[in-house]
Amino acid sequence: MADAVIWHTVLFFILLSSRSVIAQVSYSIPEEMGKGSMVGNIAQDLGLDIKRLKSGKARIYTVDSTEYIELNRERGSLLIKEKIDRESLCAKKTPCALHLQMILESPMERYTITIEITDINDNAPFFQKEEIRFEISESAVPGARFMLERAMDADVGTYGLQSYLLKPTDHFVLDLQNHVGGGKIVEMVLQKPLDREKQERLTLLLTAMDGGEPVLSGTVQIHVTVLDVNDNGPVFTQKIYKASVLENAPKGTKLTTVSASDADEGTNGQVTYYISNNEEDVNEMFIIHQNSGELTLKGQGDFEKTSHYELDVQARDQGGLSDSCKVIIDVLDINDNKPTISILSKASSISEESPSSTVVAMMNVNDPDSAENGKVQCIISENIPFAITSPSKNFFSLLTDQDLDREREAEYNITVTCSDEGVPSLSSSISLRLHISDVNDNAPVFERKNYEAYVVENNTPGLSIFTVKASDADSNQNARVSYILEESTVNGVPVSSYVSVSADSGVINAVHAFDYEQLKDFHFRVRAQDGGSPPLSSNVTVKITIQDQNDNAPQVLYPVQTGGSVVAEIVPRSADVGYLVTKVVAVDVDSGQNAWLSYKLQKVTDRALFEVGVQNGEIRTVRQVTDKDAVKQKLTVVVEDNGQPSRSAVVNINVVVADTFPEVLSEFTDFTHAKQYNDDLTFYLVLALAAVSFLFITTVVVIISVKIYRWRQSRVFHHSNLPVIPYYPPGYADTGVTGTLPHMYNYDACMTTDSRKSGCKYSTLGGQSVLVMDPSFTETMQRAMKGNNILDEADSPELQKPPNNDWRLPPNQRPGPSGQHRFHTLQQRWTPYEKSRAGARPEEAGAGAVVGTGPWPNPPTEAEQLQALMAAANEVSEATATLGPRYNAQYVPDYRQNVYIPGSTATLTANPQQQMPQQALPPPQAPPQAAPTADVPKAAPTPASKKKVTKKDKK
Repeated sequence: MADAVIWHTVLFFILLSSRSVIAQVSYSIPEEMGKGSMVGNIAQDLGLDIKRLKSGKARIYTVDSTEYIELNRERGSLLIKEKIDRESLCAKKTPCALHLQMILESPMERYTITIEITDINDNAPFFQKEEIRFEISESAVPGARFMLERAMDADVGTYGLQSYLLKPTDHFVLDLQNHVGGGKIVEMVLQKPLDREKQERLTLLLTAMDGGEPVLSGTVQIHVTVLDVNDNGPVFTQKIYKASVLENAPKGTKLTTVSASDADEGTNGQVTYYISNNEEDVNEMFIIHQNSGELTLKGQGDFEKTSHYELDVQARDQGGLSDSCKVIIDVLDINDNKPTISILSKASSISEESPSSTVVAMMNVNDPDSAENGKVQCIISENIPFAITSPSKNFFSLLTDQDLDREREAEYNITVTCSDEGVPSLSSSISLRLHISDVNDNAPVFERKNYEAYVVENNTPGLSIFTVKASDADSNQNARVSYILEESTVNGVPVSSYVSVSADSGVINAVHAFDYEQLKDFHFRVRAQDGGSPPLSSNVTVKITIQDQNDNAPQVLYPVQTGGSVVAEIVPRSADVGYLVTKVVAVDVDSGQNAWLSYKLQKVTDRALFEVGVQNGEIRTVRQVTDKDAVKQKLTVVVEDNGQPSRSAVVNINVVVADTFPEVLSEFTDFTHAKQYNDDLTFYLVLALAAVSFLFITTVVVIISVKIYRWRQSRVFHHSNLPVIPYYPPGYADTGVTGTLPHMYNYDACMTTDSRKSGCKYSTLGGQSVLVMDPSFTETMQRAMKGNNILDEADSPELQKPPNNDWRLPPNQRPGPSGQHRFHTLQQRWTPYEKSRAGARPEEAGAGAVVGTGPWPNPPTEAEQLQALMAAANEVSEATATLGPRYNAQYVPDYRQNVYIPGSTATLTANPQQQMPQQALPPPQAPPQAAPTADVPKAAPTPASKKKVTKKDKK
């Protein structure tokens, strides 16, 4: 760059309408610099850092895309990319300059660079023609002027065409005159008259020279032929003609007509016209008629290329005399070019948090038309948060003018339309797609303001209760929602001990089974947090309501069931109907219908005496208490809830019917035994079930063995002289709550004075002879299993006492065989009402009932044995017909009816005090004689004759 004069001026200014900073720098370089030559250090001149050029992706932009200059980012310098020819670039235009734009991104910045191309003397003047020919009459007077062709020099200024030199100068000299439109008119002036006879032809040399050092020149030869006299030359009517034409005018359009006159006559007065310009574009654009001087359009005008033409028109007569004029043609512009939009820089995406007036794109809009046709305005689509401004001529910036919201609009298709102001207006459009990048500016939002769910207690651990759902309007990671259980406590226990929340799905699971009685409902908060940085979150309250399940049985609060003491309710014998005995108080910790309690009597000693209120649990008397009612009453009350399935509790209530306190004390011992028995009830029920099963199997085997045995011994019994009295003993059925199979204990005894004829029948299963017992029989059986056998009690009916005189039969009432043989039959039937409904002893009541018979004095005859067999069969039929439950208040069993007299169908008469219906007895047979009193065995007392045991008696 030693031969180049470089100057630069840096001018910085800020346009407030745009946030991009624009600076301008100018350089001046000579043309024809070699490729790679440095124009200047742009980074240093603009005060930019090399790193900024790299990070901003600095690049050079030109309107016509001609790349003469390139940018070296590494050094920050401008370099010659292609050799510049000023004459090709600007022709005669001065000054000649390149206008460049340097664009940087992030942020967007634009710098204007002007590079002036200075001329060098690289072009010599030249003439279009190699020679010029003139025909001049010898009569031409001195001073006659002859226009010469001007030389051309592509250089400008000092290096352009500067002077001419004509040799020899014997007859002609040069005259240079300034042209009205610029340049010089070269004329050859006749200085000395010609003489055709002396010299018919003259040869001159015209030299054109520029102002360079060294001087460059061009030459042309002038050939002059001397003619005869033509003393008047053509003269134009005016020196300058003006015309105008539209750039889209068709070929052949008439522009103007030039006119010249010649005073001569004949051929010397005939004038011809021609264009003397030697520029190629002029000759291709215009044509002149030689005879008429009419100037017409030959080519197609283009204002954008050339808007002004100057033509040199020459008029010449046949004698060689000529005149010249200038024709100025202006090309009129029309709006025939659309604006051209070029994108200098464009952002493909922009953050939604970008401030207003952020530059999105920079464009250059060029319209080659002129005046109004070349003025351009750009607009963009409506209702979008963007605006377009023009910081300088033909440059536009697209920037934001409102806050962006990606959630409202994630992408914009921005259409930029640029229109000129011509009539009609022409426009061009370009579409820019701009993506709005997301910023974590939205917190997750739950679908509901609060959640409520219901869970049935005793649920399975890990049960999925329900799902909370939150959405985030952001995108990608900013919209990824995680669910977190916030720390809190429920009754002092961390809420995480009750529920858990799936971080990804929001599913709430139960950690363990809930218990309604401990926890009816609880609240906790779930936080939804997105994956942004920093994360945003929102909370929601969740309420879990535990629904009750019938998992708790009623609890009896009163009467208190204790294991060590016995509590009895006392009912006076004077109690009337509706007397409140006690009240069962029970609660159920469940709720709703599961806690609605109902009361009912399950077992009771006398069901006709007591009732319980279904809703309130009050135990009252149904009828008036009488002296016949048992002193000890035991009631079993079932308390049942209303759940599905229902649950229940059982309470045992001891009631003593007594008027005095000593009577109450006498009954406490038995209550204690019953209480101790209840404690081991389950164990003994299981034991009893096993025993019954064993006895059942054993019984089946024994029955089969007995059947076989009887079949073999049938003949032996057939020949026996003693009657066999069949007897169907009572059966005891287990009707307890254990649900075991019924079972019975049957035994038959047949004894004679002859021990060899005595026999024993083992226990068998009863059929219709089984007596269906009252449910309270369970208590009696339990006591028997406990070991408190009725045979062990002091007042057991098995402990017989000597019969009084009322129990004896007169001799005339003792039927049967006589002799030394005696036949004894012992029968006993016992029911659960023995103790509760015990009456006075036979001797105290004066009853004449007989339980057993005395010894017969004589062995029975064959007739008597037959009569006994028939009587026994009749008795069996009658006994079978009466084997039913006798538990109503109107029927009091008399066990003395069950004492039979062998050999007769008669039964003992009932106690006169007991007004019970008896079966009619046949008249007794008169015995031969009365039996001695000492021979009568002890009579077994009936349950009605049982006497209450006192502490003194036990001692």
